[in-house]
Amino acid sequence: MTAPSRVGLIHLGLALFGIAIIGQTARVQLWQGHRWTANAERQQSIARAVPAPRGDIFDGRGELLAQSRETVKLEVAPGSIRDLRTLRAALKRAGVPVEFVRRATDPRRKWVAIPGRYLAIDVAAATAMRGVFTTPIIERAYAVSEGTRKIIGRVDPDGKAVDGVELALDSILRGTAGRATVMRDGRGGRFDSPTSPGTAPVAGHSVVLTINQELQEIAERALADAVSTMTADGGDVVVLDPRDGAILAMASQRANVVATASTALTEPYEPGSTLKPFIAAVLMEQGKARETDVVETYGGSFVVNGREITDEHKGDRFSLADVIRYSSNIGIVRFAERLTAREEFEALRDFGFGTPTGVPYPVEAAGTLREPGRWSKQSSASLAMGYEIAVTPLQLAAAYVALANDGELLEPALVREVRAPDGRVVYRHERRPLRRVLSPAVARRVREMLRGVVEGGGTAGKADLGNFSLAGKTGTPRRTVNGRYAGGHIPTFVGLFPADNPQFVILVKIDNPQGQYYGGLTAAPVTKAVLEAALASRNASLDRGTLATSRVERAPDTLTLAAARRESTLVASSMPAEPVRRNAVASPVISAGAPAPFVTILNGATPVEPARAPRAVPDVHGLGVRDAVRTLHAAGFHVQLVGGPAGATIPTTGTIAPAGAVVRLSAQP
Repeated sequence: MTAPSRVGLIHLGLALFGIAIIGQTARVQLWQGHRWTANAERQQSIARAVPAPRGDIFDGRGELLAQSRETVKLEVAPGSIRDLRTLRAALKRAGVPVEFVRRATDPRRKWVAIPGRYLAIDVAAATAMRGVFTTPIIERAYAVSEGTRKIIGRVDPDGKAVDGVELALDSILRGTAGRATVMRDGRGGRFDSPTSPGTAPVAGHSVVLTINQELQEIAERALADAVSTMTADGGDVVVLDPRDGAILAMASQRANVVATASTALTEPYEPGSTLKPFIAAVLMEQGKARETDVVETYGGSFVVNGREITDEHKGDRFSLADVIRYSSNIGIVRFAERLTAREEFEALRDFGFGTPTGVPYPVEAAGTLREPGRWSKQSSASLAMGYEIAVTPLQLAAAYVALANDGELLEPALVREVRAPDGRVVYRHERRPLRRVLSPAVARRVREMLRGVVEGGGTAGKADLGNFSLAGKTGTPRRTVNGRYAGGHIPTFVGLFPADNPQFVILVKIDNPQGQYYGGLTAAPVTKAVLEAALASRNASLDRGTLATSRVERAPDTLTLAAARRESTLVASSMPAEPVRRNAVASPVISAGAPAPFVTILNGATPVEPARAPRAVPDVHGLGVRDAVRTLHAAGFHVQLVGGPAGATIPTTGTIAPAGAVVRLSAQP
């Protein structure tokens, strides 16, 4: 081949090669461009979720209990940092560990992820620099007592609800996450995509609970004191508003295990004598007994179907009212003989036993109430005494609500309101009757019998409030473990306060106290302590106007006053000192002449001294404000917070003042 021919072939080859390149370029650009562009964007961009703030949780008075706060994770591209010295100083001020400060300022590293989470304000100086990147993380902050924290539940570090209200209402609280697109440059740096703005997160709904935080703390303190004093295994306190079924407080404590608020919903037990009023109520409702009807009680010992039944308060004959007053086992068994097995079963089922209450909580036990076809010859008598049946504390309290509100069984409520992110109320709790179980007249007659348990020389005399009427019933059932009697008792008291127009149904249950174990000597005094502290508080969900009409003035005799004065000298010295847990120091100033806000004195009437003893103002110096208020409430005083620095008390700590007086409490942060 001649030289010109070879040159021509070379030129032709080069031309064909050029045409191929142009063709391939055209194919990539014109026909495959979108695909390759998308691939490049996928390699250079990262899509990340932007967490939504969970809704806030409030108590029934609007006090904030739980809220979300935004923290950030830090990541650094050291090669993109222009001023490593300034970054080093900013990271040190934010509390970043020294080792990771060193790594983040090493220009040889492409990317450094700093462990931990930081408040945005603490790392603002660092994040303002090019090459420092943040990932927002939503954390949950709680400003509540331990007991309320158990009711609310918790959220794990990844924002997933674990238990309590957080889990039960997770779909309402969690909101909707947003999305953002982050681009990566050739040096490993990251920046927000200018072409893909993403979507903003939508915050969750806020929830207002029925819980009254102040009353909750009162219940927790009274329960903790009782468990400690009685060396008990634990206990529960449940407070309901019988007017609308709201759960106002739910405290639980266990000595050897971690207690959760759900123990009042998930741990059934045999209620013992606290079940007797329901047998009496159905007998009266069906016209099969009156309060004055009398049965033989055989001096305190009676054999039925080969089983001996005994009474602690022995007698030959008891009326139905006395059976409730003295908690006669024989008497209630004799009266229950007037009911068929089906009538007894259906009456107890109508009061809600054997079925969950329906409260919005992740788990709730139904308790145990067997069908009559599964009963033995002993079952009818056992049920009348509160055995062969298992109830949760909430179930039992909810059943007493029907006695308190003139005969309607209500669904207990834990949620007062749900609010959208813009503040609109999208749900509001309304009273929800499940069914009528008693006529109003019978319910009032049963309450009058229960008043006799407290005020008429019955088994709960130690719950007597003196100037306010209280109705209730004691119980001292035997303790069971895994379905077998294990020794010990579970004393219980359920109170209706005040007796005439109840605003509280309060259940106190003490698990296996050492020493005294009768409900009237253990649980009843705890009820009294809770109610006295609630009366001394201005924020415990009590209708003071209505309560004033229920007040009963009783003048103490000379011996009572003498004992009261002796007691008052012991209050301050016996009050246990508490460690300082907050950065506020309290100083009490007592206004001894200020009347309690719920006391009404008629024109021309002579004020009557309260039956509760005058007592010394306890020493609250050095306590946090919350603990100081608790201590003063426990001593029976009203508390008014005022401004001003801490200083000497006027009059000084230890001054004798009447119960119900207002103590002005100044605090210095």
